[in-house]
Amino acid sequence: MKGTQARGSGYQVWVTALLSLNFGILFFDRNALNFLMPFVQPDLQLSNTQVGMFSSALSLTWALSGLLVGRISDKLGSRKPVVVVATVAFCLCSFISGAASSFLMLLGARLLMGAAEGGVMPVSHSIIVAEVAPERRGLAMGVAQNLGSNLLGSGLAPLLLVPVAVAVGWRTGFYLAALPGLVTAALIWFTLREPPVEAHDDTAPKVTLREAFGHRNVILCALISILLVSYLVVCWAFMPLFLTKARGFDPDTMSWLMATLGISAGLGSFAVPAISDVIGRRPVMIFFSFLGVILPLGGLYYEGSAWVLAAIFFFGWGLNGLFPMFMATIPSESVDPRLTATLTGVVMGTGEVLGGVLSPFLAGTLADAYGLAAPLWLMLGCTVLAGFLTLGLIESAPRVVARRSGNAIPSIA
Repeated sequence: MKGTQARGSGYQVWVTALLSLNFGILFFDRNALNFLMPFVQPDLQLSNTQVGMFSSALSLTWALSGLLVGRISDKLGSRKPVVVVATVAFCLCSFISGAASSFLMLLGARLLMGAAEGGVMPVSHSIIVAEVAPERRGLAMGVAQNLGSNLLGSGLAPLLLVPVAVAVGWRTGFYLAALPGLVTAALIWFTLREPPVEAHDDTAPKVTLREAFGHRNVILCALISILLVSYLVVCWAFMPLFLTKARGFDPDTMSWLMATLGISAGLGSFAVPAISDVIGRRPVMIFFSFLGVILPLGGLYYEGSAWVLAAIFFFGWGLNGLFPMFMATIPSESVDPRLTATLTGVVMGTGEVLGGVLSPFLAGTLADAYGLAAPLWLMLGCTVLAGFLTLGLIESAPRVVARRSGNAIPSIA
């Protein structure tokens, strides 16, 4: 349904909440294999290198899908059908993952899953840019990308899947993950409108993709994406194995330690982008990038209470709140908002290909050669390098830029 009238604040909240829930359900299954890996690895007789290849495979097709689907969506001006079709396809891939009986079959399922899921978030961000007021855009993008994905994909997933695997086997977890996505796909189709093309000023000259990538912020965000995507996927792929095999924690303790990451990121999805709306994107990017060092260092060296280790995990994982900022908010604010889906797809795709694809394979190879501590050292290096890159960002938060220039902030609601 097309329209020319901006929707009120209630609709903006519903758009953000529904897209966040949908992405959370998709992320639940992306992370499911990581939390189930202590059960899957011995069952399918997998090496650490093969464990890393699952994350690499999904990241590769996720990235290619994000690049392609985001670009097509921007050109056609069609968003809602893309999200619905991708969600339904993803649910089918979840069933395939549960039925896998060999390394190659499970690898194929992860490749298909990445292809189905990769275009969802770039297009979801473009819907938010079209429907949500600029002064709330950072918060809305943070909630859409981080709240559902982390509360469900990182928080609920280990608490639910590990007991299911213990009780009835790891395959059942994948089957359970598939059904909720069909519900959110229906809700998106019947309750959201196709964002109107009039949401942006089409009389203004449109920045080309080449010109967009001439902006310092876009280049820096792509490089930061490589490093912080590497940080996340290596943690997801190898932290459960490190905690159970290297540190000797039982599966239940591992599950709630990993769930701490989801709680942290769920809260951060509100707090981190909201703080950046007020004080600026750049200082928030700098602080939380460097804060990420405490998580791998705590995992490697802290020998005390598991509760204190959970607190270290909680605060270190705060950098997850940065992801919508460098993947979508900062690039779209720095150039042309009409390129949001394209820029998000490119920045996310760059991070997924060069970070998400290569880093798990590298981490797995290092783990086979030097032990399961090696992936945590790789995480440490990634967040330190990302922190230094954030120092070069140019401030883009509308409220902060307007305050500095003395101009009012335009609003669509």
